[in-house]
Amino acid sequence: MIVVTGATGKVGRPLVRALVAAGEEVTAVSRRISADEAPAGVRYHQGDLADPRSLAPALDGAAALFLLTSGDFVAAGGTLGPALEAARAGGVRRVVLLSSQGVGTGDHSPELEDAVTRSGLDWTLLRPGGFHSNALLWADGVRERRVVTAPFGDVALPVVDPADIAEVAATALRDAAHVGLTHELTGPAAVSPRQQAAAIGDALGEPVRFVEQSRDEARAAMVRFMPEPVVDRTLDMLGAPSAALRRVSPDVERLLGRPARAFATWAAQHAPAFK
Repeated sequence: MIVVTGATGKVGRPLVRALVAAGEEVTAVSRRISADEAPAGVRYHQGDLADPRSLAPALDGAAALFLLTSGDFVAAGGTLGPALEAARAGGVRRVVLLSSQGVGTGDHSPELEDAVTRSGLDWTLLRPGGFHSNALLWADGVRERRVVTAPFGDVALPVVDPADIAEVAATALRDAAHVGLTHELTGPAAVSPRQQAAAIGDALGEPVRFVEQSRDEARAAMVRFMPEPVVDRTLDMLGAPSAALRRVSPDVERLLGRPARAFATWAAQHAPAFK
């Protein structure tokens, strides 16, 4: 059995589907989940990494665990040690952690990765860049005014499709060849917010105007739904990314045997969200 935390999120949902399609027994874990949300044939469990005791029933008898931590968990100083102890007690042998590209570049703390690599369990680390799906934050503006408002309009980064992350995670959870490895996951090319707005417009068949925010304007908007320390680090990375953050990684294509999905492909698939 494979346990997937964050099972109702942008990566968790397609990961659960991919594992089920591969014939795996899956337990989907989320802080807020119901039987109606779980795919057919999937065991569901309400649990929280911040409360490892809530995870124990899901972990009992599991072989592998996908760990996804929320921004709130990180901002609150959450640690993975207790959850990893619960995993060991339940018989888990392999852990795949969804980390971030920023750990490799020194922009984010390595604390969560260190907890996993020192746990005594077999491990794989996934370090994705920004998600294509972050563009959904623009959906209201696009639907109502055909406008995308964002900072750093011409700073391009190789954002990645969460569905690609999920496919890589499914592979790592099922194949011991990935034990002890770190995979950096990006899209196939760097794309700027201005270019993303144009791609959404192409998907809709209507022009979408781009309006550039100042850093202060962007921060004021982001702190409404993200912890302040996370907002500040994110803006630092978006506004002045290092060469490492701009680099396109070959890992998605190497691991999946096909190119990573482009942002324009994601926009076409998710056009209804912007209509």
